Amino acid sequence: MNSSRILSYTTRELLSSRVSYSIIYSSRNAYKIPPTFQRTLTTTSIKAPTPTYKLKNFLIGTTSVFASIFFIEYYFDSRAAIHRYLFTPLLRNVTTPESSHKFAIWISKWGLNAKDRLPDDERLSVEVWGKKISNPICLAAGFDKHGEAIDGLFDLGFGYVEIGSVTPEPQPGNPKPRIFRLPEDKAVINRYGFNSDGHNQVELRLRDRVRRYLYHSAKLHPRTTAALLASSPDGVSLSDALGTNRSLKEGKLLGINLGKNKWKDAEDIQDYVKGVKTLGSYADVLVINVTDARNSLHEPRPAILVKIAPDLSDEELEDIADAALNIGVDGVIVSNTTISRPDILQSDPSLISETGGLSGPPVKPLSLKALRKIYQHTNGKLLLIGCGGISNAQDAIEYARAGATLVQLYTSFVYDGVGKARELKDGILGELKDKRWSDIIGEQ
Repeated sequence: MNSSRILSYTTRELLSSRVSYSIIYSSRNAYKIPPTFQRTLTTTSIKAPTPTYKLKNFLIGTTSVFASIFFIEYYFDSRAAIHRYLFTPLLRNVTTPESSHKFAIWISKWGLNAKDRLPDDERLSVEVWGKKISNPICLAAGFDKHGEAIDGLFDLGFGYVEIGSVTPEPQPGNPKPRIFRLPEDKAVINRYGFNSDGHNQVELRLRDRVRRYLYHSAKLHPRTTAALLASSPDGVSLSDALGTNRSLKEGKLLGINLGKNKWKDAEDIQDYVKGVKTLGSYADVLVINVTDARNSLHEPRPAILVKIAPDLSDEELEDIADAALNIGVDGVIVSNTTISRPDILQSDPSLISETGGLSGPPVKPLSLKALRKIYQHTNGKLLLIGCGGISNAQDAIEYARAGATLVQLYTSFVYDGVGKARELKDGILGELKDKRWSDIIGEQ
């Protein structure tokens, strides 16, 4: 048996760079390594990096670091055009409406969303229910249904965030698909059906949020906080004692929209009473459809608002306004979605015909008309929040002049992205010139 012999060199010879090629002897054949591979195997002396090479690497590394920092700073600024013109359209075009909604909530929940980094101009501030809020731009109920992303949404610059609707018992809502985009109209039709995690789960999230605030933001010694929380497990009494709004944000208010389970009778108000008792202590504002539940609250109680549809007759609007004044309701939100389908809709007829509530610009004429009617009928004695088709600063100002102290949006936020609140605030300031927001309320 013939064995292979390998012509080898000593280590010293290999390192001396004298090997120009290698020949492997075999019992059958002798192969010469190709010249290209020979050059790879040829040992050369290792040279120290040149100054030019070092400078090149330094510049690449430094540029990469600064580019990363710049992108992060840019991304987390809600004014960045990338949100409106890239991320939001991309998300809208590659996912279903409900998937987009869930992803946006997830991003906001973990603080990964952009933030409004500019302070609010004093001209935008307004006093409501004995509290001063920094701006009148509000996020309507329906976006954060389960109270998962409250702080992330406040970071976007809203003066008031409303969560819910929250029902006493968990319920899944209607079968999917249950939300439809009408892109030509920048509108939405939804029939979610009051999907809710229920009072207990939402109350747990709100309680944990208060406790985190007390531990991390109240500047109390942890042992002191723990002792105080032992006597007030939900932490609300302690946060009230510290003089903070229940939003836990200076100059901002938290609203909770209360709903009722689908299997309950239409006239049964006990679901609202339960909501007031369970969640009322966490809210600056409660939004319900009836007012008898207000007697369940203890001082300091949240403001009680009623939300109405835009499809009511003038007589019905007057009756509601009179009842609200007589009962002592703190305000009315005008309006909810509409079940009507205005003739101005231009989207696919198959989408327009879907069952559900319509929101967005097509609702604005109905909501604005209803708001004007209530404001005029009550001579401005009832605080009104305008909601419906607010897409730009001119829309917001039109609502204010019709009698709205605050304005809520939802659909335009979905279409235009995280910078919407800042865009509206800047636009309003441009329109106000030397006036304040409070100066134009009910101006016409």
